[in-house]
Amino acid sequence: MTQIREILAASPVMPVIVLDRVADAVPLARALVAGGIRVLEVTMRTPVALDSVRAIRQQVPEAIVGVGTIVTVADFNAAVAAGAAFGVSPGSTDELLTHVAKQNFPFLLGCLTPSDLMRAMQAGFHAVKLFPAKQAGGIEMLKALGGPFPSIQFCPTGGIDATSAPDYLKLPNVACVGGSWLAPANLVNSGDWEAIRLRAVAASALRAVTTTPVTTSP
Repeated sequence: MTQIREILAASPVMPVIVLDRVADAVPLARALVAGGIRVLEVTMRTPVALDSVRAIRQQVPEAIVGVGTIVTVADFNAAVAAGAAFGVSPGSTDELLTHVAKQNFPFLLGCLTPSDLMRAMQAGFHAVKLFPAKQAGGIEMLKALGGPFPSIQFCPTGGIDATSAPDYLKLPNVACVGGSWLAPANLVNSGDWEAIRLRAVAASALRAVTTTPVTTSP
C-alpha cells in the first residue's frame, strides 16, 4: 500500500471535514488548497458527503480529496464510485480488511492496538491511522509502537489541534496528522473562507514537504 504513504506525505496536516451543504464544499477546498493544504478527508457523517467529494473533484483538481469514516464494504464502494482519491477508516472488520486488501485503491486503515497493526501488516498495509490518538496515549503511544513496528508510518487523528500537532510531527514514524481545527463548523457555516485559508497556511508551515508531487485523475 505504498500509494497512501505518498498521499500522506503531500501535506503535514489532513483536515477532517464535515459538510452539511454541498455548496460549501468547493469554496472550502479552494481555501484549504490556497493555504497549502491539498490532502482533504471528507467524512461520511452527513448525507451530502459524497456529492461534496464529487464537486471538489470536478472543480478543485489541485485537491487530493478522500472519503473518511468508511466502516463497511458498501461505504468503501460508494467512496470509490464518488471518485475519491483515497479512503480512511476509524478501524477495521475482517470483511472490510479483506475487501480493501484486494483493491488497487489507496486506503488508510484505522488501528489502535499492536494486534491491529499486526493484522494490518499481514494484509499489506504499512501506513495506518492511529485513532483516537490522544485518548490512546498520543505521542508516548507512538513512541512505544515505533520499536516493534519500525516500518509503520502513522497518521494520528483524534484530539490533535494546532498546539499539539508540531510535537506529533517531530516523531519519525508520523507522516502527517489529522484534525478538525482547520475547518471547524462555525467557520464553514459562516463561510469565512479567508480564516480557513489562514489556518491552512499555518498548518502547511508546520513541516516542509519534499516529496514527488501527487496527481490524481479527474
